[in-house]
Amino acid sequence: MKWTEFRVHTKNEAVEAISNILHEAGASGVVIEDATDLTRGFDSPEGEWVELSPEDYPEEGVVVKSYFPESSHLQETVEGVQHSINELSHYGLDIGANVVTLSEVEEEDWAHAWKKYYKPVKVTSELTIAPSWENYTPFSSEEKVIELDPGMAFGTGTHPSTLLSLTALEETVQKQDEVIDVGTGSGILSIAAALYGAKNVRAFDVDEVAVRTAKENIELNGVSSTVLVEHKNLLADMKAQADVVVANILAEVILRLVNDARANLKTGGSFITSGIIRRKKEEVREALTAGGFEIVEVLEMEDWVTFIAKAV
Repeated sequence: MKWTEFRVHTKNEAVEAISNILHEAGASGVVIEDATDLTRGFDSPEGEWVELSPEDYPEEGVVVKSYFPESSHLQETVEGVQHSINELSHYGLDIGANVVTLSEVEEEDWAHAWKKYYKPVKVTSELTIAPSWENYTPFSSEEKVIELDPGMAFGTGTHPSTLLSLTALEETVQKQDEVIDVGTGSGILSIAAALYGAKNVRAFDVDEVAVRTAKENIELNGVSSTVLVEHKNLLADMKAQADVVVANILAEVILRLVNDARANLKTGGSFITSGIIRRKKEEVREALTAGGFEIVEVLEMEDWVTFIAKAV
Protein backbone atom coordinates (compact mmCIF):
# COMPACT_ATOMS: atom_id res chain seq x y z
CA MET A 1 0.00 0.00 0.00
CA LYS A 2 1.21 3.51 -0.79
CA TRP A 3 0.87 6.56 1.42
CA THR A 4 1.13 10.29 0.79
CA GLU A 5 3.34 12.25 3.16
CA PHE A 6 1.95 15.74 3.86
CA ARG A 7 4.76 18.04 5.02
CA VAL A 8 4.32 21.62 6.22
CA HIS A 9 7.08 23.97 7.39
CA THR A 10 5.65 26.19 10.14
CA LYS A 11 6.38 27.85 13.50
CA ASN A 12 6.39 26.26 16.94
CA GLU A 13 3.29 28.07 18.17
CA ALA A 14 1.14 26.55 15.40
CA VAL A 15 2.27 22.93 15.86
CA GLU A 16 -0.49 21.68 18.15
CA ALA A 17 -3.25 23.34 16.15
CA ILE A 18 -1.88 21.91 12.88
CA SER A 19 -1.48 18.47 14.46
CA ASN A 20 -5.12 18.58 15.50
CA ILE A 21 -6.23 19.62 11.99
CA LEU A 22 -4.30 16.70 10.47
CA HIS A 23 -5.67 14.29 13.03
CA GLU A 24 -9.24 15.38 12.33
CA ALA A 25 -8.61 14.97 8.59
CA GLY A 26 -7.80 11.29 9.14
CA ALA A 27 -3.99 11.34 9.17
CA SER A 28 -2.41 8.17 10.51
CA GLY A 29 -0.29 9.93 13.09
CA VAL A 30 1.87 13.04 13.02
CA VAL A 31 5.66 13.45 13.12
CA ILE A 32 7.06 16.73 14.49
CA GLU A 33 10.58 17.78 13.51
CA ASP A 34 11.37 20.77 15.75
CA ALA A 35 14.73 22.46 15.27
CA THR A 36 14.88 23.19 19.03
CA ASP A 37 14.88 19.43 19.80
CA LEU A 38 18.53 19.37 18.73
CA THR A 39 19.48 21.61 21.66
CA ARG A 40 16.75 20.78 24.18
CA GLY A 41 17.87 18.60 27.09
CA PHE A 42 15.79 15.51 27.84
CA ASP A 43 16.55 13.21 30.74
CA SER A 44 16.35 9.47 30.25
CA PRO A 45 16.83 6.56 32.65
CA GLU A 46 19.10 5.11 29.98
CA GLY A 47 21.30 8.20 29.91
CA GLU A 48 20.09 9.56 26.58
CA TRP A 49 16.75 10.17 24.88
CA VAL A 50 17.50 9.35 21.27
CA GLU A 51 20.33 10.14 18.89
CA LEU A 52 19.13 13.00 16.73
CA SER A 53 20.61 13.80 13.34
CA PRO A 54 20.61 17.47 12.26
CA GLU A 55 19.93 16.26 8.72
CA ASP A 56 16.43 15.19 9.85
CA TYR A 57 15.49 18.64 11.16
CA PRO A 58 14.89 22.08 9.63
CA GLU A 59 17.43 24.83 10.21
CA GLU A 60 14.69 26.83 11.92
CA GLY A 61 11.04 26.44 12.80
CA VAL A 62 9.16 23.16 12.75
CA VAL A 63 8.26 20.63 10.09
CA VAL A 64 5.04 18.73 10.72
CA LYS A 65 4.57 15.52 8.74
CA SER A 66 1.52 13.31 8.47
CA TYR A 67 0.55 10.35 6.36
CA PHE A 68 -2.61 9.72 4.36
CA PRO A 69 -3.47 6.51 2.50
CA GLU A 70 -3.98 6.89 -1.22
CA SER A 71 -7.65 7.35 -2.10
CA SER A 72 -9.89 9.06 -4.61
CA HIS A 73 -10.59 11.79 -2.01
CA LEU A 74 -6.93 12.57 -1.24
CA GLN A 75 -6.72 15.83 -3.21
CA GLU A 76 -9.90 17.12 -1.54
CA THR A 77 -8.53 16.16 1.89
CA VAL A 78 -5.21 17.92 1.26
CA GLU A 79 -6.93 21.09 0.05
CA GLY A 80 -9.16 21.08 3.14
CA VAL A 81 -6.15 20.70 5.43
CA GLN A 82 -4.32 23.55 3.71
CA HIS A 83 -7.36 25.81 4.02
CA SER A 84 -7.71 25.04 7.75
CA ILE A 85 -4.02 25.75 8.35
CA ASN A 86 -4.29 29.07 6.52
CA GLU A 87 -7.24 29.99 8.74
CA LEU A 88 -5.07 29.67 11.88
CA SER A 89 -3.58 33.09 11.20
CA HIS A 90 -7.02 34.57 11.95
CA TYR A 91 -6.64 33.27 15.51
CA GLY A 92 -3.37 35.12 16.00
CA LEU A 93 -1.12 32.10 15.43
CA ASP A 94 2.11 32.58 13.49
CA ILE A 95 2.10 29.81 10.85
CA GLY A 96 5.48 30.87 9.49
CA ALA A 97 6.44 30.02 5.91
CA ASN A 98 3.52 27.58 5.71
CA VAL A 99 5.22 25.73 2.84
CA VAL A 100 3.47 22.46 2.00
CA THR A 101 5.06 19.59 0.10
CA LEU A 102 3.64 16.18 -0.80
CA SER A 103 5.54 12.97 -1.47
CA GLU A 104 4.75 9.30 -1.93
CA VAL A 105 6.04 6.66 0.51
CA GLU A 106 5.74 2.90 0.65
CA GLU A 107 3.99 1.19 3.56
CA GLU A 108 7.20 -0.32 4.97
CA ASP A 109 9.01 3.03 4.84
CA TRP A 110 6.11 4.73 6.62
CA ALA A 111 6.04 2.08 9.36
CA HIS A 112 9.80 2.36 9.89
CA ALA A 113 9.61 6.15 10.14
CA TRP A 114 7.55 5.99 13.34
CA LYS A 115 10.15 4.03 15.31
CA LYS A 116 12.87 6.43 14.22
CA TYR A 117 11.22 9.29 16.09
CA TYR A 118 9.78 7.67 19.22
CA LYS A 119 11.91 6.44 22.10
CA PRO A 120 11.34 6.39 25.88
CA VAL A 121 11.78 9.88 27.32
CA LYS A 122 11.68 11.05 30.93
CA VAL A 123 9.51 14.17 30.76
CA THR A 124 9.28 15.09 34.47
CA SER A 125 11.03 13.99 37.66
CA GLU A 126 8.55 11.11 38.05
CA LEU A 127 7.12 10.46 34.60
CA THR A 128 8.45 8.65 31.52
CA ILE A 129 6.63 8.35 28.19
CA ALA A 130 7.39 5.24 26.16
CA PRO A 131 6.21 3.88 22.79
CA SER A 132 3.97 0.87 23.22
CA TRP A 133 6.37 -1.42 21.32
CA GLU A 134 9.41 -0.73 23.56
CA ASN A 135 8.53 -3.05 26.50
CA TYR A 136 10.01 -0.39 28.73
CA THR A 137 10.76 -1.36 32.36
CA PRO A 138 10.69 1.37 35.07
CA PHE A 139 13.96 1.85 36.91
CA SER A 140 12.25 2.35 40.28
CA SER A 141 8.89 1.85 41.96
CA GLU A 142 8.41 5.64 42.03
CA GLU A 143 8.73 6.04 38.27
CA LYS A 144 5.44 6.33 36.40
CA VAL A 145 5.15 5.32 32.75
CA ILE A 146 2.67 6.36 30.08
CA GLU A 147 2.58 4.18 26.97
CA LEU A 148 1.57 5.84 23.71
CA ASP A 149 1.18 4.49 20.20
CA PRO A 150 1.99 7.29 17.71
CA GLY A 151 -0.29 5.59 15.22
CA MET A 152 -3.16 6.55 17.51
CA ALA A 153 -2.00 9.79 19.09
CA PHE A 154 -1.06 13.16 17.64
CA GLY A 155 0.82 14.12 20.83
CA THR A 156 3.84 12.34 22.28
CA GLY A 157 4.25 14.51 25.35
CA THR A 158 7.43 16.29 24.24
CA HIS A 159 5.90 19.53 22.95
CA PRO A 160 6.75 22.34 25.43
CA SER A 161 3.12 23.10 26.32
CA THR A 162 2.49 19.42 27.11
CA LEU A 163 5.72 19.09 29.09
CA LEU A 164 4.74 22.13 31.15
CA SER A 165 1.24 20.72 31.71
CA LEU A 166 2.66 17.39 32.90
CA THR A 167 5.03 19.20 35.27
CA ALA A 168 2.17 21.31 36.63
CA LEU A 169 0.00 18.22 37.19
CA GLU A 170 2.86 16.49 38.98
CA GLU A 171 3.15 19.46 41.34
CA THR A 172 -0.58 19.90 41.83
CA VAL A 173 -2.59 16.64 41.78
CA GLN A 174 -3.09 14.99 45.16
CA LYS A 175 -4.37 11.50 45.88
CA GLN A 176 -8.16 11.27 45.71
CA ASP A 177 -8.45 14.51 43.73
CA GLU A 178 -11.23 14.98 41.18
CA VAL A 179 -9.79 16.28 37.91
CA ILE A 180 -11.29 17.70 34.71
CA ASP A 181 -9.19 17.69 31.52
CA VAL A 182 -10.58 20.14 28.95
CA GLY A 183 -9.53 19.44 25.35
CA THR A 184 -7.95 16.10 26.21
CA GLY A 185 -6.61 15.32 22.72
CA SER A 186 -4.57 12.12 23.01
CA GLY A 187 -5.60 11.76 26.67
CA ILE A 188 -2.04 12.09 27.93
CA LEU A 189 -2.85 14.61 30.70
CA SER A 190 -5.77 12.54 31.95
CA ILE A 191 -3.57 9.45 32.08
CA ALA A 192 -0.92 11.39 34.00
CA ALA A 193 -3.49 12.70 36.50
CA ALA A 194 -4.68 9.13 37.12
CA LEU A 195 -1.10 7.94 37.65
CA TYR A 196 -0.52 10.80 40.09
CA GLY A 197 -3.35 9.47 42.24
CA ALA A 198 -6.53 11.26 41.12
CA LYS A 199 -9.70 9.51 42.30
CA ASN A 200 -11.48 10.23 39.05
CA VAL A 201 -10.79 12.20 35.89
CA ARG A 202 -13.33 13.52 33.40
CA ALA A 203 -11.76 14.15 29.99
CA PHE A 204 -13.57 16.28 27.40
CA ASP A 205 -12.95 16.99 23.74
CA VAL A 206 -15.15 18.51 21.05
CA ASP A 207 -13.54 16.30 18.38
CA GLU A 208 -15.00 12.80 18.13
CA VAL A 209 -11.77 11.41 16.66
CA ALA A 210 -9.82 12.75 19.63
CA VAL A 211 -12.35 11.17 22.00
CA ARG A 212 -11.80 7.80 20.35
CA THR A 213 -8.01 8.22 20.43
CA ALA A 214 -8.05 9.20 24.11
CA LYS A 215 -10.17 6.17 24.99
CA GLU A 216 -7.70 3.87 23.20
CA ASN A 217 -4.70 5.38 25.01
CA ILE A 218 -6.48 5.31 28.36
CA GLU A 219 -7.30 1.64 27.92
CA LEU A 220 -3.71 0.94 26.82
CA ASN A 221 -2.48 2.43 30.12
CA GLY A 222 -4.96 0.57 32.32
CA VAL A 223 -6.71 3.63 33.79
CA SER A 224 -10.17 3.17 32.26
CA SER A 225 -11.69 2.74 35.71
CA THR A 226 -10.43 6.21 36.70
CA VAL A 227 -10.77 8.24 33.49
CA LEU A 228 -14.08 8.90 31.73
CA VAL A 229 -13.81 10.42 28.25
CA GLU A 230 -16.75 12.40 26.88
CA HIS A 231 -17.54 14.26 23.67
CA LYS A 232 -18.13 17.76 25.02
CA ASN A 233 -17.45 21.39 24.13
CA LEU A 234 -15.31 22.87 26.91
CA LEU A 235 -17.29 23.07 30.20
CA ALA A 236 -20.70 23.82 28.72
CA ASP A 237 -23.56 23.06 31.15
CA MET A 238 -21.16 21.60 33.74
CA LYS A 239 -21.94 21.67 37.45
CA ALA A 240 -18.96 20.09 39.15
CA GLN A 241 -16.76 20.89 42.13
CA ALA A 242 -13.40 19.59 40.99
CA ASP A 243 -10.04 19.87 42.73
CA VAL A 244 -8.13 20.46 39.49
CA VAL A 245 -9.10 21.68 36.02
CA VAL A 246 -6.39 21.43 33.35
CA ALA A 247 -6.63 22.92 29.84
CA ASN A 248 -3.79 22.64 27.33
CA ILE A 249 -5.41 24.54 24.48
CA LEU A 250 -5.11 27.89 22.68
CA ALA A 251 -4.94 31.08 24.73
CA GLU A 252 -8.03 32.41 22.96
CA VAL A 253 -10.02 29.41 24.16
CA ILE A 254 -8.66 29.67 27.70
CA LEU A 255 -9.90 33.28 27.86
CA ARG A 256 -13.44 32.02 27.17
CA LEU A 257 -13.04 29.20 29.68
CA VAL A 258 -12.00 31.15 32.79
CA ASN A 259 -15.45 31.80 34.30
CA ASP A 260 -16.70 28.25 33.71
CA ALA A 261 -13.50 26.85 35.19
CA ARG A 262 -13.97 28.91 38.37
CA ALA A 263 -17.61 27.78 38.63
CA ASN A 264 -16.54 24.13 38.44
CA LEU A 265 -13.70 24.31 40.95
CA LYS A 266 -13.77 24.08 44.72
CA THR A 267 -12.45 27.12 46.53
CA GLY A 268 -8.73 26.48 46.77
CA GLY A 269 -8.83 24.24 43.70
CA SER A 270 -6.25 24.59 40.93
CA PHE A 271 -6.70 25.73 37.33
CA ILE A 272 -3.77 24.70 35.11
CA THR A 273 -3.72 26.56 31.80
CA SER A 274 -1.22 25.76 29.05
CA GLY A 275 -0.81 26.14 25.30
CA ILE A 276 -0.22 29.87 25.85
CA ILE A 277 2.28 31.53 23.53
CA ARG A 278 4.43 34.06 25.43
CA ARG A 279 2.95 37.15 23.78
CA LYS A 280 -0.47 36.15 25.19
CA LYS A 281 0.91 35.67 28.72
CA GLU A 282 -0.25 38.94 30.29
CA GLU A 283 -3.67 38.79 28.65
CA VAL A 284 -4.30 35.36 30.15
CA ARG A 285 -2.86 36.42 33.52
CA GLU A 286 -5.24 39.38 33.68
CA ALA A 287 -8.23 37.21 32.74
CA LEU A 288 -7.38 34.67 35.44
CA THR A 289 -7.02 37.35 38.10
CA ALA A 290 -10.27 39.05 37.06
CA GLY A 291 -12.03 35.67 36.99
CA GLY A 292 -11.44 34.80 40.64
CA PHE A 293 -8.00 33.17 40.54
CA GLU A 294 -4.71 33.82 42.28
CA ILE A 295 -1.59 32.99 40.25
CA VAL A 296 0.45 30.46 42.22
CA GLU A 297 3.20 29.64 39.73
CA VAL A 298 4.22 30.48 36.18
CA LEU A 299 6.14 27.83 34.22
CA GLU A 300 7.89 28.72 30.97
CA MET A 301 9.72 26.81 28.24
CA GLU A 302 10.91 28.33 24.99
CA ASP A 303 7.96 30.49 23.78
CA TRP A 304 5.34 28.72 25.89
CA VAL A 305 3.74 29.61 29.23
CA THR A 306 1.73 27.60 31.76
CA PHE A 307 -0.12 29.06 34.75
CA ILE A 308 -1.03 27.26 37.95
CA ALA A 309 -3.81 29.36 39.49
CA LYS A 310 -5.82 28.86 42.69
CA ALA A 311 -9.55 29.51 42.92
CA VAL A 312 -10.19 32.15 45.61
